[in-house]
Amino acid sequence: MKINESHHISTQTLDMPPRLLLGPGPSNAHPRVLQAISMRQVGHLDPSFINLMNENQELLRYTWQTDNLFTLPVSGTGSAAMEAAIANTVEAGDVVLIAVAGYFGERMVDMAERYGGDVRRIDKAWGQAFTLDEISTAIAEHKPAVFGIVHAETSTGVLQPMEGIGGICRENNCLLLMDAVTSLAAAPVFVDEWGVDMAYSCSQKGLSCPPGASPLTLSERALVKMDQREGKVSNWYLDMSLLAKYWDGKTRSYHHTAPINMNYALREGLRLVAEEGLEARWQRHQTNAELFWDGLEAMGMFCLVEEPSLRIPSLTTVRVPDGVDAKAVAGRLLNEYNIEVAGGFGQLAGQVWRVGLMGFNSRPENVLLLLSALKEILN
Repeated sequence: MKINESHHISTQTLDMPPRLLLGPGPSNAHPRVLQAISMRQVGHLDPSFINLMNENQELLRYTWQTDNLFTLPVSGTGSAAMEAAIANTVEAGDVVLIAVAGYFGERMVDMAERYGGDVRRIDKAWGQAFTLDEISTAIAEHKPAVFGIVHAETSTGVLQPMEGIGGICRENNCLLLMDAVTSLAAAPVFVDEWGVDMAYSCSQKGLSCPPGASPLTLSERALVKMDQREGKVSNWYLDMSLLAKYWDGKTRSYHHTAPINMNYALREGLRLVAEEGLEARWQRHQTNAELFWDGLEAMGMFCLVEEPSLRIPSLTTVRVPDGVDAKAVAGRLLNEYNIEVAGGFGQLAGQVWRVGLMGFNSRPENVLLLLSALKEILN
């Protein structure tokens, strides 16, 4: 047979532009993380890698503020950890109540429906947070097996207060599912104190890593729900009962080849969190966010989320001034300043810019550079 040469192209050595990633994610990885990811590979059952797995689990427990035994990084992006949480705890016919106030609440609904859940929802305008009374009333009415809510809604910039929700869920015998994709390691997260049963995040935001190894933690209550399933988890790759045998520290049974170098990166990202300390890290994100908010106000610009206590410190939604082309400004920031920010989407398309100050990128010099560039462009 003759070889088809039509797709045989000649390419150059890879050289990507030096972007400052100030959008909703990914953020720029910390230099130490990039150094760690480039280290030589070992096997996924090598004793040195197993030791690294144990360290990653312990550091994740610190970052999540949990004692949950089942705490590990899912091989995949944050959406894989999200699907893992839902796939393992939702069965056909389970009533699943989702609080929807943005795009990622909608994604929870979509995933729960795909796994056969009897999905109910409570809705709030994009840019607002739910009250405890609203949540309590809805849970009492629908009596769900699982209640899902987004802690930091990346599409709107709202930081949902979590205190008290876990108690309501326990009083009504339902599991609490929390999306912490944009909040982990950037804003206060207390899985155990808040009574969260399933929480997931990602590696490319507050943890300053590339995407690909996503934190997931499950409480004992969630594990009981998994163990009492009537059927197998529909998604083999994300079946946590199978994966647990690889991560449990005892059997180390093969499930899939773990992303070795991404776990190196995650370990370094988590080491950076531990070295800085959670309280100091949260305060750094808050301080730099406030510097940005003050700078916007001085320019006559405003945040979508009016109440500062409800703003995500790592992700700000900035209202686009009247008469300004949001896409054109974002394009000029990228092409003239090598700064990436993102526009709004869904209900907020064309109305906001989404600006991320996450992990390694949450530094005052980045805030001042972005404000200066925005001022030049808007003037």
